[in-house]
Amino acid sequence: MSEVVERILSNYAGENPGVIGNLRRLMHTGTLAGTGKMVILPVDQGFEHGPGRSFEPNPQGYDPEYHAHLAVKSGCNGYAAPLGFIEAVANKYSGRLPLILKVNNSDLLAKTASPQSALTSSVEDALRLGCSAIGFTIYPGSAGRNEIYEQIRDMSREARKAGLPTIMWSYARGNMSKEGETGLDVIAYAAHIACQLGAHVVKVKPPTAHIEGDDRRKYYEKIPKDTLADRVRHVVKSCFDGKRIVIFSGGEPKTTADLLEEIRQLNAGGAFGSIMGRNAFQRPEPEAVKLLQDVMAIFKG
Repeated sequence: MSEVVERILSNYAGENPGVIGNLRRLMHTGTLAGTGKMVILPVDQGFEHGPGRSFEPNPQGYDPEYHAHLAVKSGCNGYAAPLGFIEAVANKYSGRLPLILKVNNSDLLAKTASPQSALTSSVEDALRLGCSAIGFTIYPGSAGRNEIYEQIRDMSREARKAGLPTIMWSYARGNMSKEGETGLDVIAYAAHIACQLGAHVVKVKPPTAHIEGDDRRKYYEKIPKDTLADRVRHVVKSCFDGKRIVIFSGGEPKTTADLLEEIRQLNAGGAFGSIMGRNAFQRPEPEAVKLLQDVMAIFKG
C-alpha cells in the first residue's frame, strides 16, 4: 500500500469500507497509481454540448469504446461518462478501468436562466455496471440550487450505502457575471460547498484572479492570487484545509504548450490532479495518449 494514498484516505475515516475501497482503487490505478494524484478522462460532452461539437474534431470519439480505450492506453485513473456511454463499454472494461457513472446531465437545446441537470441514471445503474463511483454536477448560484442540493443529499446517501464515493462537479452559475463563474472567490466557495455536501472528490475549473463578491473582496486582498498556483492553493485550502481530493477541469481546448503550463501551475498549487476531456479526446489518438502521459508525468513530479 502507498503511504501517500493511505495518508489521504485517513482524512475520510468516517466513511464505510466500500467507499474507502473504491477511492483506494481509483488512486491505485494507472500511471499515477500510489502517488496520491489522479487524471480522469470525462466524456459527458456529447450529452452536454452535442455530438458534432464534441466529436467531429476527432471522429473516433463518436464510438463510445474509443474513450475507454484511450483511458486505458494512456494510463488514466478512471473514466467518467453518462449512462449510455458506460453501458456501451462496461461489459468489456468493468474491472479493467474504474468507471464513474455521471448520474445527472443537462443539454444545450433548452436555454434556461436557472441551470439544473436532470437525474439521468441511478446508483442501481452504477452497481449494475460495475462502477467505482458516481459523478454529479451541482450549480451553486443557480435559482434551482436548493433542489440540486437535496438531490445530491439523497443520491450520495444511497451511493454511500452501496460503497460508492461521489465525485462532484461544482460549477457556479446563475446569479453572477460570466467572469465571476471562474473568479477565485466563487471557485473556492463552490468547492467548499461540494465538500459540505459530502463530496469525496471535488471537480472545479481553474480559478482566475477575478473577485466577484464585493462582500468578500476585503478578505481576498491578503490572499496571494497572482499566479494560478497561488489561486489553486487557496481552493485546495478551502476544501477542509486540503483534506478533500480536489481536481481541476481542462476546460476549453488549448494549445499543448498552454495546457501543460496550466498543469504545472495546478501541480505547484497542490492540486490532486486533473479531469480532462475535450483537450484529450478531440486530438488524434497518438497525440491524445502522449498529452495525457505528459500531464501524468508532471503530476508524478
